[in-house]
Amino acid sequence: MNANELLESVDFTKGLIPAIIVDVENDEVLMLAYMNKESLKKTIETKTTWFWSRSRNEYWNKGATSGHFQYVKSISLDCDNDTLLIKVEQVGAACHTGSRSCFFKTVDI
Repeated sequence: MNANELLESVDFTKGLIPAIIVDVENDEVLMLAYMNKESLKKTIETKTTWFWSRSRNEYWNKGATSGHFQYVKSISLDCDNDTLLIKVEQVGAACHTGSRSCFFKTVDI
């Protein structure tokens, strides 16, 4: 699937879609954020991740202020066409707390 086919295939009818960000080197889940069609388009064009910030109500390019960019290596679309799996080369921390991954709080079950 090429970039144009991807943009046309993603189901944005319910609004924002989740984008799961994974380290291309070791498959570590780094973060989950949300995209709309424009942020996906910006991601494809720049080969760095762009998201829609629900709290700030604006686009944000991961790393623009921190320098912790995510360089996109691949994008996969799930079977329902409403979730993305994006493999990246992560520079520095993915989490705003400074942690490598946003998923560092382990729950004992």
